[in-house]
Amino acid sequence: MKKIRIGAGQGFYGDSILPAIETAKRGDVQYLCFDSLAELTLAILQKDRQRDRAKGYARDISVTMRELLPFVKEKGIKILTNAGGMNPLGAQQEILRIAGELGIKGLKVAVVTGDDVIDQLQAWEQQGISLAHMEDRREVEAIRSRIVFANAYLGAGPVVEALQQGADVIITGRTTDSALFLAPLIYEFGWGQEDWNRLAQGILMGHLMECSGQATGGNYSGDWQSVEDLDSIGFPVAEIREDGEFFLTKTEGTGGLVSVDTVKEQLLYEIHDPSAYMTPDVVLDLTGVQLQDAGVNRVHVTGARGTKRPDTLKVVMGYSDGWLGQAIWGYSWPDALAKAKAADRIIRNQIQRMNLQYIEVQTDYLGYNSLHGPLAREPAEEPNEVYLRMAVRTGSKEDAAKLGRLVPPLMLSGPPAMGGFLGMMKPRELLGMWSCLVPRAIVESGVQVNVLEV
Repeated sequence: MKKIRIGAGQGFYGDSILPAIETAKRGDVQYLCFDSLAELTLAILQKDRQRDRAKGYARDISVTMRELLPFVKEKGIKILTNAGGMNPLGAQQEILRIAGELGIKGLKVAVVTGDDVIDQLQAWEQQGISLAHMEDRREVEAIRSRIVFANAYLGAGPVVEALQQGADVIITGRTTDSALFLAPLIYEFGWGQEDWNRLAQGILMGHLMECSGQATGGNYSGDWQSVEDLDSIGFPVAEIREDGEFFLTKTEGTGGLVSVDTVKEQLLYEIHDPSAYMTPDVVLDLTGVQLQDAGVNRVHVTGARGTKRPDTLKVVMGYSDGWLGQAIWGYSWPDALAKAKAADRIIRNQIQRMNLQYIEVQTDYLGYNSLHGPLAREPAEEPNEVYLRMAVRTGSKEDAAKLGRLVPPLMLSGPPAMGGFLGMMKPRELLGMWSCLVPRAIVESGVQVNVLEV
């Protein structure tokens, strides 16, 4: 029975390139798939594009391609990535530029466009298509004038089309994470659009690989101390058969751990309803999935079931949502936490006295509740030091900057032993996120695949 090997190259924008290089060198893979995008990442890339219209793609794509294009040429490995972000055409041009510098010829670079739908929102509403929030059904009127980007989550279809056109490297914008991993399976095995159970296995495989080291011992909440050589962790590699069954492993000789427990943690990641995990390609039912140890760093995965794909696609929109101002400073023992709380009261009283118009004020105490928030318990013993972070959200950049100016006087006019003041941190524009569901046909009619050859 035919089988192929697919490697995970990245789990987020800024992830390490080293495991992908190891997989390309020694992983015996035919495909490397890079998941660069989260909804937060879209907001980051949108800010890049606002500063420079030629940007808006994940900037680490330059390093990725410079390191890996030689393996594409030498070994025939195909690279699939959604690092195109808000500007996949710009990413395509960057890859072509790097290939030219490396002297690589005959390389086919495909780009998938059509996920950027901001210019269609008004026409959709005129057609009676609702853009109400998919969770709480709020109407879009409250943010319409502040929308700065809108992208639909595409499935595997256009990526498969790019493979059919002979692409060696495929750049997309906002696809689902798992679609990048599913596309090679549809292309290689000829799976049909209604082959729901096999498609479900493919989506499951992609879901287990999309977060890079999280399936191979990274971020592991079990016996994490026993995971060896995280400094040289290997990212997941899937060996998948034509019938959809697959083994999850990693490149031989790399660090980390592939076990039922590490895979199970990734299996449950971001899953709301395990019987109906919605994707553009299939609705995945995880309730019958079986994980079995099949040797050292090798897990056999079976049992995914699938049903008909949804008639809608998710669209995520970003909108201007004010400005962030923040400052961080600390206090030492004794009474470190009490000093920090007193400083918080002083600043809040001054904010009120000066009538500063802040939409939100948030205080976190690093070393006490900055991660657990209201669930944190006060420490039984006095900590050696506590830092506090004060953050405000306001309607203007100027008002956001005013917070930092209130802090320096506390060095001589506040609680004792203040230290570690990090200064007035530069105000940052905030983007809110809005998600809705729209008929898939109106999005997919605008999707295009363009292939250029070096």
